[in-house]
Amino acid sequence: MKRTILPAALALVLAGSVAFAQQTQTTPAPDAQQPAAAAPEHHHRHPSPERETAHLTKQLNLTTDQAAKVEPILADRDQKMAALWSNTALAQQDKHQQMRAIHESTQQQIDAVLTPDQVQQLKAMHHGHRGNGQEQPPTPPPAA
Repeated sequence: MKRTILPAALALVLAGSVAFAQQTQTTPAPDAQQPAAAAPEHHHRHPSPERETAHLTKQLNLTTDQAAKVEPILADRDQKMAALWSNTALAQQDKHQQMRAIHESTQQQIDAVLTPDQVQQLKAMHHGHRGNGQEQPPTPPPAA
């Protein structure tokens, strides 16, 4: 069962980070004039570490100490992901491998901060986002 939960959780985090990374790369300068019909291709932005921590705090009933430990973990993940996606020397496949490693490391760090019950709640939350909870491969980012 654990082998099914972790890939599903990683796929969810992976999809959110990919959307965030691409959103930051495709966002025009604030003063750029764009017609209203040319909306950005991504409708969802990856939440900031602060907002993501607030969401986890509400959903998992994190203590103040837990929230203070989780937020820097998420911020570090976002920094690593941004650096990874801005690295043009890496092939897409290599980026995806490193992205999975970043997500796995992040999940392990967060799990270490949470109680066993909170870890189970988080896994259940990830299953809810994936639908039926069955193992599915991560969705690759859309072509630019």
